[in-house]
Amino acid sequence: MNIFNILSDIEKIDGDAAEKFNYSRRKMLKTTSAVAATSGLFFAGVLNKAYGQSNTITDVLNFALVLEYLEAEFYMKGMNSSLNFGADRGLINEIAKHEAQHVTFLKSALGASAVAKPEFDFTAKGAFPNPYTNYPVFLTLAQAFEDTGVRAYKGQAPNLASNRDILEAALRIHSVEARHAGEIRIIRSMSAYASEMNTGGVPAAIYARENNTTHVAGVDIVALSQPKLLFQNNASQMRAMKFAQDSFDEPLTKEEVLAIAGPFIK
Repeated sequence: MNIFNILSDIEKIDGDAAEKFNYSRRKMLKTTSAVAATSGLFFAGVLNKAYGQSNTITDVLNFALVLEYLEAEFYMKGMNSSLNFGADRGLINEIAKHEAQHVTFLKSALGASAVAKPEFDFTAKGAFPNPYTNYPVFLTLAQAFEDTGVRAYKGQAPNLASNRDILEAALRIHSVEARHAGEIRIIRSMSAYASEMNTGGVPAAIYARENNTTHVAGVDIVALSQPKLLFQNNASQMRAMKFAQDSFDEPLTKEEVLAIAGPFIK
């Protein structure tokens, strides 16, 4: 993380940013060690002092933190339960470590602005009554949380576009969540990619619009890729459409994600 690049980026979109920061880069270099000035905690302090809790980036990172809290606690409780993971134990344990790392990273970046961890109900008020004694139910919820996370990060990416360093960090987490989702679906003998036609018993809202063939800002994936797909695979137009449907995870809005996650939060 290069804090000076981040501050420059913010100043490009906010002419009053320098005044809000209340000190110059030169002063910061004189009063702060180089190591401290490049830490996530220091950056969070500068950003929060300048913009407070209403800042869009802070709001997005806290939204992500709540989802990471949920996933981290879900896997932690699973690893501490009597569930028989069989040959999957190593993989599930690795995913659990990743989710805990995501929580640590986001809390460090947010500093004092980080929201507290809420209490969770992984039965979703009884809809999934036994996630820690029934492994298939545990996997169903793991798929639901991972796929929701993938689409949630994608949905918030435009709100982070003004800051390339934070956007890059968020998209790195997004890619890790996508690999988790693929691994969980493979364990469940499903395709590695999400499909609106094959939800595997998770709430259908998680896959809303997943079969779109137009992507963000109306990009027509079929028209863009069909000639090459047909040439390479000797495929029909219908097959080309399926390639387009399976190639991208569609973003979810913050409101859609909160509606999905709501039953799991007390």
